[in-house]
Amino acid sequence: MASTTDAAPPGAASPGTRPQAPPASDDPASLKVVPARHYGRWAAAVAVVVLVAQFVHGLATNPVWEWKVFRDYVLSETIVQAVWVTLQLTAYATVLGFLLGTVLAFMRLSRSPVLQTVAWTYVWVFRSIPMIVQLVFWFNLSALYEELGVGIPFGPVFWSVDSNSLIGTIGAAIIGLTLHQAAYAAEIVRGGVISVDNGQLEAAAALGIPRLRQIRRIVLPQAMRAILPTAGNEIIGLLKGTSVVYVMSIGELFYQVQVIYGRNGRVVPLLLVATAWYVVLTSLLSVAQYYVERRYARGANRTPPPTPLQRARRLLLTLRAAAAQRSRPVVPLTTPGPLGDSR
Repeated sequence: MASTTDAAPPGAASPGTRPQAPPASDDPASLKVVPARHYGRWAAAVAVVVLVAQFVHGLATNPVWEWKVFRDYVLSETIVQAVWVTLQLTAYATVLGFLLGTVLAFMRLSRSPVLQTVAWTYVWVFRSIPMIVQLVFWFNLSALYEELGVGIPFGPVFWSVDSNSLIGTIGAAIIGLTLHQAAYAAEIVRGGVISVDNGQLEAAAALGIPRLRQIRRIVLPQAMRAILPTAGNEIIGLLKGTSVVYVMSIGELFYQVQVIYGRNGRVVPLLLVATAWYVVLTSLLSVAQYYVERRYARGANRTPPPTPLQRARRLLLTLRAAAAQRSRPVVPLTTPGPLGDSR
């Protein structure tokens, strides 16, 4: 009698047998983890390291740098006095420039068209004229006004003095730097003030707070967060911009470096002296800017991030704790005996 079941084709599962399920490919234990290989990043890092190594090697081995001459002049009395003159010019121009710039900023924000027009014209004029032109102009002020006096406008003069005796070379440099800086400071302060929500002033006015107190205690503390980053850049630029006063023969850093290498012909090492001092002074200003910004950010950040000094202290404490942990003797664990056994 013929069989009623057909023969299974070769390679197929026999009837009655259940096919096995393929292994699950989404099982984390069966997956092979392969780290990502960033070949482009590695190649770029190697290229940068090679270029930096070549630059450092050139600094150390190239005789043109004349490091002995650099060491002889970097802390010399002449250079240190020139650095002090540079700091004085920067400090005076920064303080006076931002004071005048703040006044100009609020003049532009006032509702008086006269004050707005005068402030806008000032900013437009002094941002249009290069600093070196302004400095030369103020240096030659006596050619335009031989005497400066006090009296009734368009009337008699009660007291006058010679322009050269009243405004010396340093005074002309401070006036030029201050007026130039005030134009940029006015826009920096105005940008910070308009960044404060107008609802703050409306709420203060509803509470009966005087207008001057609103500006001093409400607007400016909030505007400082927007003012400080740009103001810091402007002050650093002013520090380096004081080198322009060499046209007035003022003994600041760059002028003294020029005088020295004009005598001994050591141009490269003397320029390196000026570069090193500018880098140091700029770094100090950057550190001061960081801490001032951190102080005025307290209202927005309840828990500000740790400073680099705090991070360094925390790392040092962690390393000390790890070293103390490694130096402790290992106490072997004792197996407890039967109940009542004191061993």
